[in-house]
Amino acid sequence: MLRTHTCGELRLSDVDKTVTLCGWVQRVRDKGHMAFLDLRDRYGVTQVISEEG
Repeated sequence: MLRTHTCGELRLSDVDKTVTLCGWVQRVRDKGHMAFLDLRDRYGVTQVISEEG
């Protein structure tokens, strides 16, 4: 699977679009029904939100 964007390329205009990122999870914050992941690559950091259900 090839990435379509780097973490540093994502912009507000990419909201609700499907993108493929490659990197590593730097930090996870589990809030019960929702988790926040900081995905890092060499170009930046992107916050990923994962919801239960």
